[in-house]
Amino acid sequence: MKTEKPSVIIIDDEKNILKTMDICFKDLGFNTQLFYDPLKAIEAIQDETFDLAFVDLKMSPVDGMQVLKEIKYCSPATTIIIMTAHGSIENAVAAIKQGAYNYLQKPFDYLELELLAKKVLEFHNLKKELDDLKSTITYANFPGNIITRNDKMREMVTLAERVADSALSVLIEGESGTGKELFASLIHQKSDRTQQKFVKINCAALSETLLESELFGHVKGAFSGAIKDRSGRFEYASGGTVFLDEIAEISPALQAKLLRVLQSGEYERVGESTTRKTDVRVIAATNKNLDEAINEGTFREDLFYRLNAVRIKLVPLRERPEDIPLLIKYFINTYSKQKKIALSTEALQALRIYKWPGNVRELQNVIERIVVLTRENIIDVSVLPEEIKDTDRSETPASLDEIEKRHIKKVLQYARDLADASRILGVDPATLYRKRKKYDL
Repeated sequence: MKTEKPSVIIIDDEKNILKTMDICFKDLGFNTQLFYDPLKAIEAIQDETFDLAFVDLKMSPVDGMQVLKEIKYCSPATTIIIMTAHGSIENAVAAIKQGAYNYLQKPFDYLELELLAKKVLEFHNLKKELDDLKSTITYANFPGNIITRNDKMREMVTLAERVADSALSVLIEGESGTGKELFASLIHQKSDRTQQKFVKINCAALSETLLESELFGHVKGAFSGAIKDRSGRFEYASGGTVFLDEIAEISPALQAKLLRVLQSGEYERVGESTTRKTDVRVIAATNKNLDEAINEGTFREDLFYRLNAVRIKLVPLRERPEDIPLLIKYFINTYSKQKKIALSTEALQALRIYKWPGNVRELQNVIERIVVLTRENIIDVSVLPEEIKDTDRSETPASLDEIEKRHIKKVLQYARDLADASRILGVDPATLYRKRKKYDL
């Protein structure tokens, strides 16, 4: 069975100490990375995750406290030990308050370092097991199984829950694979129609004639193949909810009939003149821009306004990277069953930087495939699909605005409040306000 060695990053501006610690950790079976320059260490921390970090307190041009903050932000699961030659208990306590596990006073001998390293690794592994258990338990706290930490997605979840008990139609917009059906299901589950039927129809999967029959039903002989009377989904789901996925694919003629259902609850089966009534809540979804479709004349403006009583916009996965590790863990737990599987740091990094054009659905399929095919307990980068392994080579350079946006977003997530974020960025609050408005943060 393949097991991954624990990893440690050691940051100290005394090269002899780096050399000694490297020997000790390699003897203990660690993978080590050594850094004499703390700025280069910070770059490495942003790209990789480590089990342990040993950080010297007094360094320049940035000190150990700043490095500590960077590790806590980029890799909160890393267990950190602060090293100091000054014997300052006050500084050590300050470091522990900021998230360090313990401190190591220099000079230290080989045996002292070995014993501490074993103790720290034992603590780290126990904490990791506990965090894994907690994350498994807290999945139940995500409404409708919508797994997200992203602020905008959480706002959309809250909006969906708030409108669930109303009779308002809902329009859900988002790229394919972002979870539109999950949101529709959540709205139905939270509504007073939850005991009634929830009927899903993919409008892009059927021809116009078949879709009209699917929605409204038909009578015998209405078209070729109509060998008997058949009720439609609006009749079948009366009292419940109808979810119309890919609503932009409906023809103009069908759009007019759908508008009538939304306005009056009335319709006729295909080939029949008898008017029927239905009581359904309609939730529609699209991966297209309906505003553009209206301007192009392919989508009715009056239907849009009927559907758009409440508008929910879902964020693509590439714009919520904080969700990727959470979703990976969820899908591994879902598909691994009794087998305990973990990702190597290299594999996790590759999955984090990939752009995910197919969004959460693509991520789900990738993790399912990996879990099914792998024979090891550690998933390394070699088993990932080629397009994910090659992501770093295919990356296009970001614009200055994009780099600034990412950095401000990162600081806003890290800072205690806006005043703290302004201080970290070195700008006044008014400038930060304008930047947030510019980048929609």
